[in-house]
Amino acid sequence: MINGAKAVVKCLEKEQVPVIFGYPGAAICPFYDELSESGIRHILVRQEQNAGHAASGYARMTGRPGVCVVTSGPGATNLITALATAYMDSIPLIAITGQVSSDLLGRDVFQEVDITGAAEPFTKHSYLLKDAADIPKVFKEAFYIASTGRPGPVLIDLPVDIQKQMIDFQYPHQVSIRGYNPNVKGHVIQIKRVLQAIEEAKRPVICVGGGAFASDAAGQIHAFSEQFQIPVVSTMMGISIMNTDDPLYYGMLGMHGNKCANRAIHDSDLLIIIGARVGDRAVSTPNILAKRTRVVHIDIDPAEIGKNMHTSIPLVGDAATVLEQLCEKELQTDTEEWIELLDELRAQLPRELPEREGYVNPKNFLRLLSEKTGENAVFVADVGQNQIWSANNLMIKNSRFLTTGGMGTMGYSVPAAVGAKLACPDRQVVAVCGDGSFQMQLCELATICQHGVPVKIVVMTNTKLGMVRELQYQGYRANYVGVDLSGSPDFMKLTDAYGIAHRRISGMDEAGQAIDEMLNAEGPYLLECIVDPMESSL
Repeated sequence: MINGAKAVVKCLEKEQVPVIFGYPGAAICPFYDELSESGIRHILVRQEQNAGHAASGYARMTGRPGVCVVTSGPGATNLITALATAYMDSIPLIAITGQVSSDLLGRDVFQEVDITGAAEPFTKHSYLLKDAADIPKVFKEAFYIASTGRPGPVLIDLPVDIQKQMIDFQYPHQVSIRGYNPNVKGHVIQIKRVLQAIEEAKRPVICVGGGAFASDAAGQIHAFSEQFQIPVVSTMMGISIMNTDDPLYYGMLGMHGNKCANRAIHDSDLLIIIGARVGDRAVSTPNILAKRTRVVHIDIDPAEIGKNMHTSIPLVGDAATVLEQLCEKELQTDTEEWIELLDELRAQLPRELPEREGYVNPKNFLRLLSEKTGENAVFVADVGQNQIWSANNLMIKNSRFLTTGGMGTMGYSVPAAVGAKLACPDRQVVAVCGDGSFQMQLCELATICQHGVPVKIVVMTNTKLGMVRELQYQGYRANYVGVDLSGSPDFMKLTDAYGIAHRRISGMDEAGQAIDEMLNAEGPYLLECIVDPMESSL
């Protein structure tokens, strides 16, 4: 016989979870007491939201659900933003929340909150445990649900008395959930229709989204594009599925994308969407585009197909599996002229941009950063102008690009970088953020120090909420309201207080040496780049 809290620990051990991210409190103390006797590593974050973001970074680099643990009440509600972020971007998480005693539920007692109800729109599934005997079954199901089909966060709410209840522990070997059976293989008839559309097309384009990573389909996408000689563009979440210098890759599309990628979509006669939502930032007028372009949409979630754009040929299934099915057929395609046109457009994209005295050009800096970082790095961009600069200027060489797409959550980069580094300790992990977003997460410098996580942080300081300032400049007669970051701390003194190596630069003449110093540092490092407050995102 063991108590429920120990049963939870054993469930995590059975699922081979090596690390969890959390913040304890009274309602989750029984679990933490049992965790102390486990080999599972616990990373104490400094704010509960960041436990979810760190678990997200970990999950995205391992392909397995990340685990975060918080207490009841405000601990649980602080986690909601991270759950919503993971839900929008289809990241597998297991979120464990402490809860008040079962007999007190619904009485508005101290630190009680209906977290399963509050988080319902932002979770793939949730459980409120009423009997500790259900713990093994619930955890087995939770890991299965989070990681299969379209991945997403699963919440498990644990009342404190359930954590103390004694049970006979036996972990299930299999999962069987009535009504939940994700379709992996593409329908044969739809596969034939797609192949016929490819054969007939003269200007086909593949649009890759973040779902391609969930399917681990990078190899299949490259093979599919190469076999049928089809150009590839990506949404922001699809960046790094292909190397930047791949001859068939033309960059990010959308309102913040490049002209070549957008022109490819606009002029295509066949658009093959793989694991993407077709959100408003990627395609602003989807229905107009669908009227003149044949659209194939491949996604494991049937609810996404046709939701934002009319689809000519829907194809439900796992991206990697479907692409393997498509590649089984040899076709004669004629896209040479189309590719030559796109090559000409790509060649016209700006490479080096002019410098401004006293400032770092963020676009040139990020190109230099990725050049010096080399292959196999992990770049984690935050939200704002820094995200757009990173998406359009980092040169991907067998590297990985992480960011928050659907929610656009400021304060994501540093905790996500912590999770990514713990998942891949041998890879160089660099977080890129603005001075606004950095101040939403700077408390995690303590987490980095306490647990010895050698992530590198680049802060683009322009003393403004840059993206909002740019929006107010363009659309609101330069009426700047609420975007001045005066009063921000001196980040050099701040990082010095944490004992973290640091440097500030205000020109590209310093950039090369500063990047080398950062990348060669054994521990964590913060590099602050002074950027012109009027610098544009594009």
